[in-house]
Amino acid sequence: MVAVSTTLTPTPGTGAGVSAAVPGVRRADEPAGLRARIRGGLRDTPRRLAAVLAGLVALGILVGAIGFAGVRQRAALIDGVTSRSGPLVVAAQDLYRALSDADATAASAFLSGGVEPAAQRERYQRDLSQATAALSTLTAGRAGEELRTDTISVLASGLPMYAGLIETARSYNRQGLPVGAAYLREASGLMRERLLPAALLLYRTVSGELREARSGAASFPWFAVLLGVLAVAALVAAQRWLTRRTNRVFNVGLLIATAAVVALIGWLGTSAVVTATRLSASDRDGSAQVDRLVQARAAALQARADESLTLVARGGGAEFEEDYTLVLNRLIGTDGQGGLLRAAADGATDPGTRAAARDAAEQARAWLAAHQKLRQLDDNGGYTEAVQAVVGDGPEATTTIFNELDQVLADAIVADSDRFAAHARSAGRALSGVDIGVLALALIMVLGVAVGIQRRLAEYR
Repeated sequence: MVAVSTTLTPTPGTGAGVSAAVPGVRRADEPAGLRARIRGGLRDTPRRLAAVLAGLVALGILVGAIGFAGVRQRAALIDGVTSRSGPLVVAAQDLYRALSDADATAASAFLSGGVEPAAQRERYQRDLSQATAALSTLTAGRAGEELRTDTISVLASGLPMYAGLIETARSYNRQGLPVGAAYLREASGLMRERLLPAALLLYRTVSGELREARSGAASFPWFAVLLGVLAVAALVAAQRWLTRRTNRVFNVGLLIATAAVVALIGWLGTSAVVTATRLSASDRDGSAQVDRLVQARAAALQARADESLTLVARGGGAEFEEDYTLVLNRLIGTDGQGGLLRAAADGATDPGTRAAARDAAEQARAWLAAHQKLRQLDDNGGYTEAVQAVVGDGPEATTTIFNELDQVLADAIVADSDRFAAHARSAGRALSGVDIGVLALALIMVLGVAVGIQRRLAEYR
């Protein structure tokens, strides 16, 4: 058998030792798996692109959903502050004030003898009506239902009992019978030992609910923002990977997606900061000042009732006089320059509130001086003159001075309550449209990712 040589003779002009390439014939020195690896790499890149696409789309949807839900939740809490918690706090304030004023007015009217002044009678009836209305508002509230129901039950059952005792006291007083004073003291004891503590507990309960709602609404959306930052990092990593794979520096779709997420983070964070700032202002300039003024007003009302009950007791009211002194010391301090009214003035951020607290302190000092004069009259046998110093309508009568003090505090409370409501509404406006904006930006991110990566995928088809 003759051996056939497969050696190819170099073709002239092609260079010594260099064979001409033959189409369709694999070179002997070409690695066996090279084309397979190239085909495998081409198939692997589309799979990776698809995985990147799915991951980024999922992250965009998650960022949008979490951001949208967080904004909606905070907006609902702010709405609760303005439409539910805030009005409940006002109702609790009205309830406590109305009960305190009813007790003080009933005691003052009792000093007038058989026929009490019509104005005081009307004020007492108005206090009871306002207390009933405030109690109805609080009953309709849903937050803190279990505690509130128990407390409201005490008030709902005790208020008619108190009114009945007052009517009995009035009836005996018209007949000139001393037993009327006993019924008045029993009614006042019921008010101080059961009704007012229950009303105070109710006020603290709804105030706590308001603080919780405000704190929740002012919380920063850390989770949504961190997800957004993660999305930006993932988009940047995806763009760098695509640059290495395709030698293209920019991917317009991914750039748009990145810009959308950055805008989403900025909008979400800015709106949260603005909301928290305005809610903080609603507390600092509104509810915190109201709380201090309400405490001062309640103390003044209690002192007024003590003053009248001391005289009603006709020599047996030492405990009421002691309580009056304690309450006045709490209101303006032992030196007349401190107490609740000084705290209200020092803590006020509004000049009007600060001036009102100082004016109220001046009225309280004048009241204390007038009270000391009437006590001298009563202690020296001038009971009739002492009573007139309380129920008279002159400028030096303690009732006149108290009414001026009470009106100053009432006006300041209304003004600060309005400031609270205005700041809370402003906080709600800071979130207006943010939820829809977050969804829109998340959608832009998803679309940008889809368009940007789909174009690269199309190159492998």
